[in-house]
This record gives sequence, C-alpha cells and structure tokens, in this order.
Amino acid sequence: MINRRTFSIGLGATLLAACSTGSAPTSAPASRMRAVPNAGWDAWVAGFKGRAASQGISQSILNRAFQGAGYLPDVIERDRNQVEFKRSLEDYLAIAASDERISTGKQMLVRHAGTLSQIEAQYGVDKEIVVAVWGLESRYGARRGDVPVISATSTLAYDGRRGAFFEKQLVAALKIIQEGDTTPANMTGSWAGAMGHTQFIPTSYLAYAVDFTGDGRRDIWSEDPADSLASTAAYLSRAGWVRGQPWGGEVGTVSGSPVAVLQPQTPGPRIAVFRNFQVIKRYNNSDSYAIGVGHLADRIAGGAPFQASFGPDATGLTLDDRKELQRRLTSAGYDTQGADGVIGKNTEAAISAYQRANGLSVTGQPSVALLQSLGG
Repeated sequence: MINRRTFSIGLGATLLAACSTGSAPTSAPASRMRAVPNAGWDAWVAGFKGRAASQGISQSILNRAFQGAGYLPDVIERDRNQVEFKRSLEDYLAIAASDERISTGKQMLVRHAGTLSQIEAQYGVDKEIVVAVWGLESRYGARRGDVPVISATSTLAYDGRRGAFFEKQLVAALKIIQEGDTTPANMTGSWAGAMGHTQFIPTSYLAYAVDFTGDGRRDIWSEDPADSLASTAAYLSRAGWVRGQPWGGEVGTVSGSPVAVLQPQTPGPRIAVFRNFQVIKRYNNSDSYAIGVGHLADRIAGGAPFQASFGPDATGLTLDDRKELQRRLTSAGYDTQGADGVIGKNTEAAISAYQRANGLSVTGQPSVALLQSLGG
C-alpha cells in the first residue's frame, strides 16, 4: 500500500515547520500562484499527452484538462525550498493539539455527529480519529488549497526532480476527471497536488476515496466534508485499523499490551502505542504526526493533556513561560501573532524588534532575562 504522503509533504515534516507562532499547521496556504509562458513546459505537455492517451485518457479529457493550465514557477520554488524542521514533541503538540484546534474539533464532532457515527459504524475507525486527521490536514477544511492540480502536477513532472512520481499523479488526476468526480477547474489542492479536506494525493484518491453521500461522485472538494471523512476512514480501515483498540496513550492511562513504548522527548511523557498507531503512520510516516492525531483525538473526546512535564527548554523557559513571553511582547506593541509557546518566525521578529528598540543585543532569541525585562 502506497503511503499517502510518500512525497513527504505533511504536518509531520515541512508544514509544521512553515508555521510561525500563533498559527496552526496548514496543508495549503492561500495561493497567489500564476501560470507563466514556458516553451519547455508546452513541449513536455505535448509529449505527455501521447503517454497519457496510451494509459486510457481520452483526447477530450486532455483538451479540457489542459485548457487554461500552465507552468507555475512558484510551485518549483516551493519544491526547491522545503526545509525540514525538527520540532520538539512539546512544540509539535502545542500547535497540533492547541486549545483552538481542540475546541473546533469538538464543534465539528457535534456538527457532523450523524455522518461521523455512520462512518465509524461502517469502517470501524473512531470518529474522533477521523476528525483529528481532518484538523491536522486542513484545519477542518479551512485550508484545503487553491492551486490547480493539473498545473501543479504537470509543472512538477516537467521539472524532473521527481518527474516520474508527479507524472503518475498527473495521470491519476486526469483519470479522476475522466471518471466524472470533479472538473479541471474544481480540482484544486496544495502546491504539490494534495486535495480536499484530508489532503489525498491523486493516486491515493483513486485507490481509497469513496462516495459516501451516494451522489455518484467522490467529492472531496465539496464544502460538505462527508466524502473526505469517509475516504480517510476507508484508507485507515484498509491499512489495518483494529476496531475498538486505542491508538495508544500516556503510560499508566491505557490498558493492554502495547507494541512499543516511546519517549520522543526527555523529559516528557512515555507513550504506549498499539497497532493503530502504526496505521496512522501509514497516513503520514511520522511518529510526531501519529502522536498528534491520537492525542488530538483524545482531547476532542474529552481526555486530559499529557501529565508528564516536558520541563524547561534549552533557554530555561517552560512552555507556559514562552506563552507569557509572547503575551508580554504583544502587549508591549511587538505582535507575535498569537501565544502558543512555539518560537517561530513571528516571535523571533518581535523579539528582534523589541531588542532593537531597547538598545539590547539583537538575537531574536527568547531568554529568561528577556521575559523578566518585559515585566509583569
């Protein structure tokens, strides 16, 4: 079974890294991407059309799909400039299971209660897990991406760095259009072609997406998330989800014989994991991502935060200290764009501005002395 995120786009890797303080991880920020003329891309598309036709794509679909499509230089820039950030588990959870994400998840659990209960009954995957994936992948549908998938995948296929992979995604996207699930204009997603509420790449869509609403289309782009949520449950079910088994939890809070006990950060919680933890990793092959999904699901269901303390970081500040630092900076006129305790670019810029304005050495880094200098 192909991992849905084989191409390493996801919350567990670059997406969380892209977040600065106060903002939630998002799969596809609002785009200003514009196609530009490119003779090389034009020639590549002409050759590709023959290959696509040999794989069953009709000429009429090719004409429709590429009408208005074009080369997107910003996609190449995004692909070239991916940076792998390694967040601590504490920072990861501060974003992935933030108070806002938990609160919104609870609201979504209520708003879509009937649909989610039906999905859980049919596929055996806990509804809270499905909602948690939704929350991490697209902020409950708020950040689904607006980049044209045909343009994005053809640009990346033409570029050649991962040409074979993205040509396969492009062919799959054309098959989706040919099967009538959506139109070229409606097929939008992230800059790398991940689509819908729970960010399926085209090949995984073909393999696992379902028409849960019964309208004849597997519509993961709709404002109604039912098909997306059911598709996620179908994916996890086919990946081996064990009905009724927990994903895991902090040692001492879950019963049974776990397959492993993890301690991703010391000090920090020791986490017992079961087979379903590995199933979540089939969705995104990252321990932090799987812990984030599982813990967010538990919090949405009313569970408690992890009890073990992560302790202070290398600067001597705890998570609560870092949140207070952000609040004090903002109150002083140096907006950190939120107070989640995660030190990102916004907080670093605010610190630098404060240090510069107050004649301090400009480091952009938090410290106990900085917190104290900002007063109460």
